Amino acid sequence: MKTPLQIVYTSYVVLTFFISIVLALPFFIITGLINTNRARKFIYALVHYWSIGWLWLIGMRLRVSGSFPKDKKYVIVANHISYLDTVNIYAAIPEYFRTLARKEMVKIPVFGMIYKQLTILVDRSSAASRSKSMRLMWRQLKNDCHIAIFPEGSFNETGEILKNFYDGAFRLAVNTQTDILPLAFPDTEKRWHYSAWWKLCPGKNRAFFLKPITVKDKDVTILKEETYTKLKLKLEEINGHKKSAFH
Repeated sequence: MKTPLQIVYTSYVVLTFFISIVLALPFFIITGLINTNRARKFIYALVHYWSIGWLWLIGMRLRVSGSFPKDKKYVIVANHISYLDTVNIYAAIPEYFRTLARKEMVKIPVFGMIYKQLTILVDRSSAASRSKSMRLMWRQLKNDCHIAIFPEGSFNETGEILKNFYDGAFRLAVNTQTDILPLAFPDTEKRWHYSAWWKLCPGKNRAFFLKPITVKDKDVTILKEETYTKLKLKLEEINGHKKSAFH
């Protein structure tokens, strides 16, 4: 239920979001018209620093723990339970990356132009589109940047600490022999609950980089289970509660 204080805070969050986007809009539009790798890296940098600044403004400053390895490319996988995860992932990752994202989002005016520069688009209903997106991610990992994926797919509304992972991120990692870098967001459900866009609350907001997981001598199933277990245990350690094991 909305309280007067929550209404005021949510209004403040919305206001700061739109003001900051409007201020950055000319840079997004000009750069978004240039479909080059350099332009995409510039847009990533804008979004990275915008995310850090906006989270600070709204009282959800992101505190990052663990080190981000700088030696090679990674398939970065994170848990997904809140709208805030999308902002946090750009604030947390200090190097250029691209994410797998839904194709229909590009229809949103202005946002769609920026969105398609930062992501690799997929139509989940099309086998051809899924296959194409996998080839593009392979190419990006080999030649350009990290790939970030939420392996749960959509919000985790199960009541479990994690829901089952899809194979995509781990198949990509095995096929390209790219190690997995797990990233845990333990607080986002408390900061911005998935059940409603207005359920916002300032406070602790953390990100934890775990140690990379090697793909060497592992198949998709083993790699997926190992990643799931390590991310689940980390979230349990941080939040102090137990959930069911991977199945």
